[in-house]
Amino acid sequence: MKTLVLGRAAVALAMLTAVPGVAYAQWTPGSEIVGQSVQVTTNGVTNTVYLDPGGAARIVSPAGNTVPGSWTAAGGQLCLTAGGPTECWPYTAPFQAGTPVSLTSNCNSTSTWLASATNTPPPPPPVERGERGR
Repeated sequence: MKTLVLGRAAVALAMLTAVPGVAYAQWTPGSEIVGQSVQVTTNGVTNTVYLDPGGAARIVSPAGNTVPGSWTAAGGQLCLTAGGPTECWPYTAPFQAGTPVSLTSNCNSTSTWLASATNTPPPPPPVERGERGR
């Protein structure tokens, strides 16, 4: 019986490490960068964007001017609104700290997004046990 349990655990561990997408199964879009700064470079200009909790956003220009706005992340899109029309970029995987990502918005502008840091993902849900607690 112990061999069967250890065998199942080994198979589960192998599946988690062999399939990178499994780690994202519990990912909530935006959760890795809420409260963190993201450098967004468009047409050679780099702004610092903060996606605050509750959907508030702040965009800080290179000169230090702050533009308030709002953000959402749903349906495979990350959208920002700041004093004009809403602009959305494809967003299907978490940002990784220090890894630039080139994204083209619904306005056909291409930007490079660089998360300075990311939040630690939540732990996986507990494993359900059988009726005898095994």
